[in-house]
Amino acid sequence: MNIILAGYGKMGSLIHTLINEEKRDKVVGVIDPHSDSDAVTAETVCRESLSGGDAVIDFSSPSTVLDNIKVYAEAGIPAVIGTTGWYDHMDEVKELAERNGARLICSANFSIGVAIFLSLAEQSAKLINEFDSYDVSVHEIHHRMKADAPSGTALMIAERLLSGIERKTGIQRGIGDGGIRPELIGVTSERVGSVPGIHTITIDSSEDTITLTHSARSRRGFAAGAVRACHWLMEQESGVYTMDDMVGTILRGGSNA
Repeated sequence: MNIILAGYGKMGSLIHTLINEEKRDKVVGVIDPHSDSDAVTAETVCRESLSGGDAVIDFSSPSTVLDNIKVYAEAGIPAVIGTTGWYDHMDEVKELAERNGARLICSANFSIGVAIFLSLAEQSAKLINEFDSYDVSVHEIHHRMKADAPSGTALMIAERLLSGIERKTGIQRGIGDGGIRPELIGVTSERVGSVPGIHTITIDSSEDTITLTHSARSRRGFAAGAVRACHWLMEQESGVYTMDDMVGTILRGGSNA
């Protein structure tokens, strides 16, 4: 498969390295207005810069990704969207995809392990819902250069918990001066060193504590998942998909991409 990379930061360059190592696919274009890498072939996403690509993997920026998605949809090129910070516009993107017959898969985290962890969070919420004595929180740790806090993955985890625990009505980012009210799920963050990503769910009562943790050893799992999602998306009909859709297909015995 001929793949275009939009965004050539840490993730974009790692995906490029992975593709070159595995030799299953080929990167035929790299789009980034800020990188000084020799790999960059264009500065803006347009029909010309997408020429020759079967699919695109976008790890660009929240300020440009919506415009990029519009170009992908109108150009009819399937797109894996790893850029976050735009999900308030999801309805708009779904309408755009439907109007153009576009194929998109969007996630804050393309790690297969994280997808499994999200499923465990969902199952945990159903159990916690039956026992009022248990409270729950989410904590994430990332490298000190990560700009957003909490991470998009931590918020996804909290949303899964929130959807299954009836006594919880919202999410609180950080602790704040007044602590965390009992009806809220606290989501806290830590930035240190070069940690690729650690996400922990704490389930606590006065009698005991249960912890569920996903620890990424490197960003390679995120990159591999994005490439795998690219292959999976090529076999789907038009629509906007998530990692749940992809993993669900695999578990049901569909394409293993």
